[in-house]
Amino acid sequence: MPTQIQRKHTMYHSTVLEADPETVWSTVRDAMQILEMVSPGDLDIHRDVSWVEGGSVETVPARYDFRLTLNGRLVQQEIAARDEINKTQSYRAIAPTSGVASYEATIRVFAVTNEPDRSFFDWSRTLEIAEDADLDVVARIIAVMEAQTDAVRDHFAKSAQ
Repeated sequence: MPTQIQRKHTMYHSTVLEADPETVWSTVRDAMQILEMVSPGDLDIHRDVSWVEGGSVETVPARYDFRLTLNGRLVQQEIAARDEINKTQSYRAIAPTSGVASYEATIRVFAVTNEPDRSFFDWSRTLEIAEDADLDVVARIIAVMEAQTDAVRDHFAKSAQ
């Protein structure tokens, strides 16, 4: 594998958002809203996004599925844990797809102590890459993920205007 894509690939991104923590949390805790936010237009990596097996924004665990636009493959994920008080949510892939054998992620929203109308947002992810993965597809998925925190930032910057 190329050195930039390790078998166990970890990513961490953070940003300050132009919205208070409650506003941010009410949006990003909903998988449907965050997928829409981070995959607009030419960055679109999904289609046919839906809750399945009785999942919903208020249910944990809650499964949701979508298809990758880049190859049409089904992605099955679930909200695995949520802490409403600490504004933290973890989710994971429940089936391998597109060269990613496993995937776990956590998003967190924090108050900016001296600026109550702003928030700190972080997103950590771990991907296990399959031995037989198409590295071009994996590289494209990772490239999209690399830009998603900026998409969250940009979404709330537009909302603040």
